[in-house]
Order: sequence, then C-alpha cells, then structure tokens
Amino acid sequence: MGGGLTGSPELPGPPGPAAAAAGPAPYPAAFFDRPALAVAPDLLGATVRHGPVAVRITEVEAYGGLDDPASHAFRGPTPRAAVMFGPPGRAYVYLSYGVHWCLNIVCGPAGEASAVLLRAGEVMAGREAVQAHWPTLAARDLARGPGRLGRVLGVASSLTGTPMTGGGPLVVHPSLPASDRPAPDRPAPDRFAAAGELRDGQGVDGAVPGALGERVHRGPRVGIRAGTERPWRFWLAGEPSVSAARTGRRRR
Repeated sequence: MGGGLTGSPELPGPPGPAAAAAGPAPYPAAFFDRPALAVAPDLLGATVRHGPVAVRITEVEAYGGLDDPASHAFRGPTPRAAVMFGPPGRAYVYLSYGVHWCLNIVCGPAGEASAVLLRAGEVMAGREAVQAHWPTLAARDLARGPGRLGRVLGVASSLTGTPMTGGGPLVVHPSLPASDRPAPDRPAPDRFAAAGELRDGQGVDGAVPGALGERVHRGPRVGIRAGTERPWRFWLAGEPSVSAARTGRRRR
C-alpha cells in the first residue's frame, strides 16, 4: 500500500470522543460494508475528523485482499493486516518508511479484506493550529499526501481497530448536503460491479459519474511495486490538495 511524506511530529493532545462528535453524523458501518472500489469514490468530498482537526478528503486509493498484490492483506490475516479483514468502518493505521502514519478505512463484509487509503485532503477545521506547527507549508500542502494527512490528524497505531462510525475519537462524515449524499446502504455502483472493468486498465484518468459528477477522476495507484496497472486511485479534479504523485516512484 502506498506511502506518504516525511515531516514533523504529530500534533499534541489526543482528543476525546466528544471533540470528534462535532459536525454531521458519521457514516454508519453499513456505508463501509461494500467493496472498497465502491466506497473509495464515495468518500471524496467527505470529512475525516480527529479532535479539533477536520480534513475534507480529496484523494483516495482502494486496496483489496488476497487477490491484490499491493495490499497488506495479500498474504492473509497477519498481525499487521488482521484489521483489514473486518468488521467494516474501522481504522487501519500503519507506519510507512518508519516515519509517518497512514490512515485507511476498512471496507467490505467481515472476513473479506479491503480498505481505502486516505491519500490527501484540505484542512477545514483546526487549520490555524496546524499551520502554526508547519508555517512553511502552504494551506494546499498541509494534508497533501497520505503522510501529511495522517500527520495533521495526529493518528498513530493506537487508533487501529477503532470504529470511525461514531462514539470514538476518529470519525468520517458527509460534507455534502443530505440530498447529494450517497445512500449508505446502496449497492455497489454499476461502474465498479465488475472487478475486471478496473483491472484491465481501461478508463484510466477518465471521469467517474457519481454524486460529484465529472469532478471525480480515477487512475493507477502510486507508491507501490505490484498492482500498478489497476486504476484504483480516485481524486477530485482541480483540487490543489491532490498529491503530485508519480506512478511507481516510491517503494511500498
């Protein structure tokens, strides 16, 4: 699974559940009880919150299980990847390069490993405190890349397995008006119903229809050695916070 960017230490002060509860109600577990390929584009434009810091998600990647050589779950439920086998809606935080923490959300039914890596976003709440820690970074760069996103949210391995569906310090909730939100219990969209449609590399960099229309684009995942042909990376076109990724440049 893709790595992130090196940088300064995390923001101090672990928040409590009450701090994370601000804002709209979080997505329920049913929202994540779908294939990662269906959940991933639906998370674009949503907000992930940890205490006083909230980030609007602008870029994600989907990862599978035993059939995905780029996934941490490719070799089964190892101690590191066991959380990816469910239940859905839980956090999976791993250390990349021994330096930075990357945040994933577990998807799919329990027993079938998959997750969505949050690759980039825009800091919407707590920006002043975040900017004070990294004054040399422009606002667009504060959460640009999975390492920086994890850093501004202050995530660490202690959050692995934590439900992100409410009642805990880490939540993800809609940012769109209720009329535009994806239904949490809807079936996987037709555009992802056939895994082969995405695995053959067709439609790379093409627009994906959905709640955000032509703004959602997809292309190959980055920062990995295997499975690079699968266009399982999704981003909001025109967003300055989307990472300037180059396929295959980073190690897994």
